[in-house]
Amino acid sequence: MSLLDSVNSPDDIRRMSFDELKILSEEIRNLIIDTVSHNGGHLASNLGVVELTLALHRVFRTPEDTIIWDVGHQCYTHKLITGRRDGFAGLRRKGGISGFPKRSESVHDAFDTGHASTSISTALGILDARKFLGDAGKVVAVIGDGALNGGMAFEALNHAGQSMLPLIVVLNDNKMSISPVVGSFSRYLSRLSATVRYQTFRSIVDRIVRSIPRYGPKLFALMMRWKRSVKALFYKENLFSEFGFEYIGPIDGHDIPAMTEVLNDVRKLDRPCVVHMVTHKGRGHSDAEEDPASFHGVAPAKPPAATPGAPASCPDSQISSVSTPKRSFTDVFSASIVDIANARCDLVAITAAMSKGTGLDAFKTSYPARFHDVGIAEQHAVTYAAGMASGGLFPVVAIYSTFMQRAVDQVFHDVALQGLHVVFAVDRTGLVPDDGETHQGIYDLSMFRSMPGLTMLAPASGVDLDLCLRWAVESSGPVMVRYPKTALPPENPAFSQPLVQGRGVFLRRTGSSDVLVMTAGVLVSSALDAAVLLEAEGLMADVYSLRFVAPIDEAYLSEIAAPYSGFLAIEENIGTGGVGESLASIIMRPGRGGIAFRMKSVPSSPLPQGTRDELLAMSGLAPADLLSAMRECCRAAQDGAA
Repeated sequence: MSLLDSVNSPDDIRRMSFDELKILSEEIRNLIIDTVSHNGGHLASNLGVVELTLALHRVFRTPEDTIIWDVGHQCYTHKLITGRRDGFAGLRRKGGISGFPKRSESVHDAFDTGHASTSISTALGILDARKFLGDAGKVVAVIGDGALNGGMAFEALNHAGQSMLPLIVVLNDNKMSISPVVGSFSRYLSRLSATVRYQTFRSIVDRIVRSIPRYGPKLFALMMRWKRSVKALFYKENLFSEFGFEYIGPIDGHDIPAMTEVLNDVRKLDRPCVVHMVTHKGRGHSDAEEDPASFHGVAPAKPPAATPGAPASCPDSQISSVSTPKRSFTDVFSASIVDIANARCDLVAITAAMSKGTGLDAFKTSYPARFHDVGIAEQHAVTYAAGMASGGLFPVVAIYSTFMQRAVDQVFHDVALQGLHVVFAVDRTGLVPDDGETHQGIYDLSMFRSMPGLTMLAPASGVDLDLCLRWAVESSGPVMVRYPKTALPPENPAFSQPLVQGRGVFLRRTGSSDVLVMTAGVLVSSALDAAVLLEAEGLMADVYSLRFVAPIDEAYLSEIAAPYSGFLAIEENIGTGGVGESLASIIMRPGRGGIAFRMKSVPSSPLPQGTRDELLAMSGLAPADLLSAMRECCRAAQDGAA
């Protein structure tokens, strides 16, 4: 039996020797590699924090203590040792465990996370609540150097330093040294500052100096300046110290004994502190270590596992490369934006730490001086683009739908109100497979449709996306082009028709149908397939691709809708505030009766992890569901139902 088979809770970790934990680390890595090869998932980040996770659970006792994982995509080891080993084969599958922390799964998951830069704020709030309620448990926020770039993390650091609550921030530095080190003596001083003896001595001295009559406050201020000067001899500027944190590190994030010793000391501190751990992303997998960006999130490279278990050993060659899916909307955006930039020397591209995922790597290679990655700072990305646009450049901002939610005010206040020509390329819209509730792009359409002067397009194919991007470049004002994470559907001649502001195109117009199906994006192809099947039943429905989901040319829509008595609006977005409601308000205006109007949309509650086909079925948007909805609409139209 492997060591991992004997781990059912963190208590088992605490009973193991350091030598056993070293063996356990390798077993965990092998299982993660094997499971991700079957299911896909976040590989490099999880391989980098195996020992760090074991050290944290060796010192802190969840759920009495709380560990908050920033983003949460590095929680696989945490899940394996907190009672979910037997279900690990179902990672990121429908009905299985999530790839992110989830309170409904375990008492050891204190907070549902999926977005970056939130852990320090969350942890501080939990710690404040514990203080108020008299709970003595410790609270730890684990944040990576990338997530630390986010503005929210700095806001939280500022607040936490002022609060003086004993918040423990573990900085998982897997890319760069935030506080460069000078020699072994600096490490010694840093380590010394974490001990209770030092902190007790420091408090006594501070209290004595302050109590000296008349000269105490001045002497204390002088002593503090002297201490900072001494530290400056051995440290570069330390951001955390300036925020009011005790800084400890850097510590080898793969040395469990060293981390355990430091964390035990830190646990006893009664002030906010940052523990700087240096780890290697992708550790134990040679390809992932060399190219962690490509192995950050990988697609399955092997068939799904037939059994819930997985072998305790697995050569890293099992994921020798990221599997290559069929050509996607992201691929089209990547090629199109480079081609457009060839003719537009004023075009600049901006992303928020997602150059590879958004398809901007090719642009970065072709035009490095015109590419800007602002880090995990979506709000800044949008306002930065607004400044560029007002200064005479033409910015294209590429951000995932679920992350654009974080910049709603910036789109409104800094771009839309001023009518600036900024193009937003919004990837991962609609139903997003595998990553669960935090990554579903089902709200952006409702959030942004009402923005003043903002045009929103939802292309239905690769050709359509290319045309939409080129139209957006040549238009004026803010434009948002939204597209899903999925393979491209088959092309249709209608997708090649030039764009006309506010108008879409017919994919099917029989001249003998009572029902008009209106949709946008990739569901257009599914609706067309369903209409063809419906015809075999003797029922006819025409299919119209909206292209523009905001604003809609109302006069034109009313004109083309006049011959129909039945309407079906389909959207891969929640119904509230979606395009379906706008279509209904245009078509069902006072004075027109005898209309059958139906809407199909995504449920308002975000869906858990699953494949795209599973998510469509759960939403009632699978091909069979569309066929059924069309059938019902056709019969309602024939019956004259309202």
